[in-house]
Amino acid sequence: MLKLEGVSKKYKGADQFAVLDLDLEVRPGEIFGFLGPNGAGKTTTIKMIVGLLEADRGKITVNGYDVAKDPVQAKHSIGFVPDNPNLYQRLTGLEYLNLIGDVFGVDGPTRSKRLDYYLEMFQLTKAAGDLIQSYSHGMQQKLALTGALLHAPALFILDEPMVGLDPKSAHLFKEIMREHVEQGNTVFFSTHILEVAEKLCDRVGIISQGQLIACGTMDELRHDSRKADLSLERLFLELTEDGGNHDE
Repeated sequence: MLKLEGVSKKYKGADQFAVLDLDLEVRPGEIFGFLGPNGAGKTTTIKMIVGLLEADRGKITVNGYDVAKDPVQAKHSIGFVPDNPNLYQRLTGLEYLNLIGDVFGVDGPTRSKRLDYYLEMFQLTKAAGDLIQSYSHGMQQKLALTGALLHAPALFILDEPMVGLDPKSAHLFKEIMREHVEQGNTVFFSTHILEVAEKLCDRVGIISQGQLIACGTMDELRHDSRKADLSLERLFLELTEDGGNHDE
């Protein structure tokens, strides 16, 4: 579903690579957690996957499409929610969602069914006709999530998806993520909430100083560390204790 081969990125004027020779494969039907300290390269990696940044070298494939050679097809397979979604403030929530539906070619009946489902779930039905500029941060986050799910993407990518969500919405969203992968799709998300990652993810990858330092299931990570009782938080701290802090 998602494959990165030797992917590297260095920002202009930087001494170090933000991401260096990253190899990673995320499978269909799994929730994959992408973890790392601040400045480890998580957001840079995500931006390269979704086409917001161009890799200096390496290859990224999404759902069989090369992000560099077939960007439109690759992006059509992706639903992306950044950590701070910048929505069109002078559109209503419904106008924004219909715009997204038009961009991805979602037909009318399918669109109506999915909008009714997600707007009701996130308690946005009554606010759908209001301007987005009147929404709270949490409401805008839920609107962005709804928009990203509208075309049922094969690969759902999220950068800190729980930020701004109230406990009920966060719980519902976890259920949505699991339902999404049960249909054969894939979820790839970054988070600092390690308890959520431990309970929700099928596998996790840990990046530090732009390089992948661990990847696998919890059992595999514990086996590699030879400490069967460690939590993901303890594993993360032990693996990244020498990590640096250059910018993402």
